[in-house]
Amino acid sequence: MTTLRNALIATVAIAAPMPALADLTLYSGRGETLVAPIIQAFSDETGIEVNVRYAGTAELAILLQEEGDATPADLFWAQDATALGSVAESFAPLPESLVDAVPTAYRDAENRWVATSGRGRVLAHSIERVNAEDLPATMDEMTDAEWEGRVALAPTNGSFVAHITAMRTHLGDEATAAWLEGIKANDPVIVSNNTAILQAIADGEADIGIVNNYYLNRFLRRDADFPVTQTLFETQGDIGNLLLVAGIGILNGSDQTEEAQAFVEYLLSPTAQQYFTGEVSEFPVIPGTIVSRQDVNIDDVVEAAPQIDLNTIGDLEGTLDMLREAGLI
Repeated sequence: MTTLRNALIATVAIAAPMPALADLTLYSGRGETLVAPIIQAFSDETGIEVNVRYAGTAELAILLQEEGDATPADLFWAQDATALGSVAESFAPLPESLVDAVPTAYRDAENRWVATSGRGRVLAHSIERVNAEDLPATMDEMTDAEWEGRVALAPTNGSFVAHITAMRTHLGDEATAAWLEGIKANDPVIVSNNTAILQAIADGEADIGIVNNYYLNRFLRRDADFPVTQTLFETQGDIGNLLLVAGIGILNGSDQTEEAQAFVEYLLSPTAQQYFTGEVSEFPVIPGTIVSRQDVNIDDVVEAAPQIDLNTIGDLEGTLDMLREAGLI
């Protein structure tokens, strides 16, 4: 069966010239250092140029809401399901044949977006100042007095916003607001993102923090003695052990539907899935992908994770309001 990208570069008639391939405009909440190589590989293979606007995932989701039908974007690649859910009505349904290899738990119920990779939320901690047996057993215990001034937190980060949105779904708004108030009262070290959380721990500014699983590997590749390690919360099913996904959708107003579908298809291909697990240390969403050795693996995360329907965590604005009320943003 001819793939979408092969069809795009095939001639339509013997005497006809090859049609020009349209450029794509991609809004990417995924960091440039993480995804630029795979975007370039797609362009090299298909001849389709991708013009990328990089920004925070939540920022781009809000921008898409403001732009509405006038958006120049063909695709939105977000680092979490909350942002995708918040603009899901703006997406065109993806063909079942394009996404059927992805388990239904990792895509929108109406196929308006599909996950491209997974990541576990893990508890990072100092090797030098924290013993494993002294770690909080649950995310809730991070608000205990013994962790005052010792937690690094990135409240504007997209993954944190998605995590809090999942907490609202799983535990309810009242319990989530109480946790936010408790963590704020514990005087956390406020930083900008996951990378900064790990650096703050290494520098002695904080002792623990919740991050996506793949960031630590990037530090360790540069410095095998980087003084931070990571683990899952001891309590099975705790909200701290959340499994998140990055994902992508095609905007309703795109005039380059075939090219956009070709890009989605490429992200789900063996080449891209192997890139996400081998180079980025994320988890694949296509079963059977070979996973490189990782300190926290997908089987451990799935076993420890709470059961969260990713279709229920799209209330981005409600979570941002709650973070504002708690004085964290």
